[in-house]
Amino acid sequence: MTPAQLKDELIAYSKTIGIDKIGFTSADPFLQLKDRLLTQQQLGYQSGFEEPDIEKRVNPERVLPGARSIIAIALAYPSKMKNSPKSVKGERRGVFCRASWGKDYHHVLKDRLQKLEAFLLEKLPNEKVVSMVDTGALSDRAVAERAGIGWSGKNCAIITPEFGSYVYLGELITTISFPADTPITEQCGTCNRCVEACPTGALVQGGQLDSQKCIAYLTQTKDFLPERFRKKLGNRLYGCDTCQQVCPENKGKDFHHHSEMEPDPELAKPKLIPLLTMSNRAFKDTFGHVSGSWRGKKPIQRNAILALAHYKEEAALPVLAELLEKDPRPVIRGTAAWAIGKIGGEAAEKWLKAAKMREKDEEVQAEIEKGLNFLNFGQ
Repeated sequence: MTPAQLKDELIAYSKTIGIDKIGFTSADPFLQLKDRLLTQQQLGYQSGFEEPDIEKRVNPERVLPGARSIIAIALAYPSKMKNSPKSVKGERRGVFCRASWGKDYHHVLKDRLQKLEAFLLEKLPNEKVVSMVDTGALSDRAVAERAGIGWSGKNCAIITPEFGSYVYLGELITTISFPADTPITEQCGTCNRCVEACPTGALVQGGQLDSQKCIAYLTQTKDFLPERFRKKLGNRLYGCDTCQQVCPENKGKDFHHHSEMEPDPELAKPKLIPLLTMSNRAFKDTFGHVSGSWRGKKPIQRNAILALAHYKEEAALPVLAELLEKDPRPVIRGTAAWAIGKIGGEAAEKWLKAAKMREKDEEVQAEIEKGLNFLNFGQ
């Protein structure tokens, strides 16, 4: 069997196991990517979640010695939710980004990649394969771009002609040599909507992201959220879809190909107040299967408090006061103090002054002062 014939067989097989798009490229080093990564590093634009070794990120041979080809895959995920619950006064809701709807995409793509691996090794048992999704060394976006899956948009997402940017990406490095596909030419043109719409200015320019300002990154941090970003958070609990929602290439794109990716509306848009007192066990049982849970409950609870402040939800005040008094985590106590000041109410000053008398943590004290200032001098 020639490499071209095996490629055709693999493409046909991929359709039977629920892969929406597949592309092939060489395992040559990603030299242009290296330059971009070095620039990002020098500017301090990295998130810290990336593979720290840039050579591993740009050279497939560092991941699999003898690598000759990379196979990229894409699975389309839904952009619209059926029976989306409303956020109403007294029962305000937060939101998880679309990439965290349904079952954790890492597991879904891993399943598809493992099936591809098995298919290839059954045909050529002496060859080697290594697959990865998101957390691997290689840049999913760079691989997908070169393999013809889509082009790298100004919003720093891969945009496919068929599914827009609502796709999960994964790749498989192999010692098998496959004919490479042709990359798709960049088609954003003069459109700059994503850059203009970015809530925090994280899209410095088309194709360049300052991860430290990106709401998708900020929602995953565990410390106090810098105050300049708190209003920008809105009711987001995990991730941000703004740069995808405004993209003209995503207009009308909504695919429901995979049952695992269908959102449970009560999990994708959960009520905020119950989140605040959820135990570790309850959080894991409820949200453990979605990708947005990977950092644990603390960032989600912090974001829920900020969302309640965004809504000025008075019904949350008793729970926030209890967190301020009893929660062992300074970030939660301090964020609760800030939110109480933002929301206001008759008892707010009493709660904050009582906390000021007993609180030992300096950062929490600073948040209490901010809360009191909101009450005294407005917002």
